[in-house]
Amino acid sequence: MIDNGEGPGAAAARLTGRPVSAVRPRSGGPTEVTLADGRAVMVKRGGRPRAVPAEAAGLRWLAAAGAVAVPEVVGQDERWLVTESVPTGRPGAEAATRFGRDLAALHAAGAPAFGAGPPDGPRDAWIGLAPMRNEPGTDWARWYAEYRVLPYLRAAIDRGTLRSGEAAVVERVCERLPDVAGPPEPPARLHGDLWSGNVLWGADGAVRLIDPAAHGGHRETDLAMLRLFGCPRLDLVLEGYQEVAPLAAGWAERVGVHQLFPLLVHTVLFGRGYAEQTLETSRTIAGI
Repeated sequence: MIDNGEGPGAAAARLTGRPVSAVRPRSGGPTEVTLADGRAVMVKRGGRPRAVPAEAAGLRWLAAAGAVAVPEVVGQDERWLVTESVPTGRPGAEAATRFGRDLAALHAAGAPAFGAGPPDGPRDAWIGLAPMRNEPGTDWARWYAEYRVLPYLRAAIDRGTLRSGEAAVVERVCERLPDVAGPPEPPARLHGDLWSGNVLWGADGAVRLIDPAAHGGHRETDLAMLRLFGCPRLDLVLEGYQEVAPLAAGWAERVGVHQLFPLLVHTVLFGRGYAEQTLETSRTIAGI
């Protein structure tokens, strides 16, 4: 992408067609911009190819389900994304239970296939700072191994955060996936990067999801990521979810299976600490 020196305020004005009255940078995140009509928006610059189109397409696809709320996409181009700003509040019990119900409805909206991305999104997308290929498949266990676990296992070895001799236990998990994946599930419409930082507890009592890596997948994957990174009120979120769409028997024992992908992503991005957690989880799944 060519840098023409445009800042977030100028980008917001150009993409919304409205003058800007205030720009408030935030450390390490999007910039909050107030438009002349008083509306607050968040302005985010994509640092990687196709990152903005992928995120915008993901937000629109999640919104189309009419389930969990997401910030409205106000404007975008290849480099800048402008969304509505959401005043944040505290995680309340009622909001948590409602979030669980709404997340179940989002998943039930479905996807054409495992690995299918949003209809207008790029096939080569991102999960956070890491590349993620949306390649459709029909068998979840095989697709999960081929397009989620193994690419990041290879990347972790290439970067030296996992040693080549340690790969065998993860490969063993991939071989066992058909036996440990649980009963067949239809492709769910996933947020795809559902750690607690991407769950906004709104001041109005509603939960909104941001920064998706949206694709068709197994619904237990979103729930496992919420557990991995400590979502507030998770017990109530799960209670609300189960009211609407009860999970298959044994789901709690499968959490590690679904956490393996985000653990490998973090191993590649952040180093050896996550490698140890990846190996421990893999040994548990493999029965070693």
